Amino acid sequence: MANPKVIIADTDINYIAPLQYKFITDYFNNIDLEIITDRQYFEDYFSMPRNAEVLIVSEDLYNQSIKRHDIKNVFLMSEHMDDGATGDLSINRLYKYTSIMEIFSEIVAKSSKELATGVVEKKETQVILVTSACGGVGKTTVAMGIAASLAEGYQRVLYINASMLQNFQYLLDNESPITGIEMYSSLYNPTENVYLDIKKEIRQNIFDYLPEFKAALPSIGIDYSVFLKIALSAKKNRDYDFIIIDADSMFDEEKLNMIDAADKVIVVTDQSVNSVNATNHFVANVNGVNSEKYIFVCNRFDKDSFNALLATEVVPKFGITEYIAEIETNSFIKPSELAMNNSLRKVAFLTM
Repeated sequence: MANPKVIIADTDINYIAPLQYKFITDYFNNIDLEIITDRQYFEDYFSMPRNAEVLIVSEDLYNQSIKRHDIKNVFLMSEHMDDGATGDLSINRLYKYTSIMEIFSEIVAKSSKELATGVVEKKETQVILVTSACGGVGKTTVAMGIAASLAEGYQRVLYINASMLQNFQYLLDNESPITGIEMYSSLYNPTENVYLDIKKEIRQNIFDYLPEFKAALPSIGIDYSVFLKIALSAKKNRDYDFIIIDADSMFDEEKLNMIDAADKVIVVTDQSVNSVNATNHFVANVNGVNSEKYIFVCNRFDKDSFNALLATEVVPKFGITEYIAEIETNSFIKPSELAMNNSLRKVAFLTM
């Protein structure tokens, strides 16, 4: 039996993304999801007979010809609170700027028979490792941007900054480190349930995060392996949909353990000769980098500057999936701002 077909049509890509995330998360492989963002494609698509269980369409794309198609539930996203514009009681009108959660809930409630909500499949927690082959490429910006984008898409996200010397909380609202003695006692000799031992210290911004330690790991006698142990313990507990590990650029046994354990590995580079060469060395020392597990992104991309990724002197041994342009703001950009970056949102979507 074919999956129910859901079509979301809106030229506003930023608006569609959270709703798309929500359908993917809650229905995973149980629906056939079609996204349309181009007006001409929309017109061409509906120039032929179509059938679907759900059509969610913006007011500027909707026209009366839609009624000729076999669509069980049509939801018209209006930018105005007033109703009655279509003059058709079979059309469900929704105010576009209500929260995505409310919109999604109403769509599911009115389409529950067609969507067969009883067969929804729940995905297990995904561990996403964000790393780089050298420093200075904006890895933490990318990692936080992905975490924020997923959280804005109604995913439960835990961010873990896996650095020997942490320095990331200046981007968040609370800059104080962990001070609890019991917490550090749990980290010195972590058990397989270490996440539960330290859970009370987890803080919330847009996403949940493990706060900074009070000093560098060697100074407080904590082994670097603790970060992966926390992530795997949290994965087993299933409190989160995604766990983002923002790891150091070092390459050692602990990094290889993280790579092996991760469900996805996002490798951040930039267009400089140093970064491309370093990433080539990374690729040469890791097995299976051509699989879907690995996503390579070029951060701080500037089309007007020298690009070693295209230079004949340096031949990349990897392919770039997404180019992220230099984010033109000060160094104190907040995760909520990063979540609005289209490239970061695309990379977040690729992890799903």
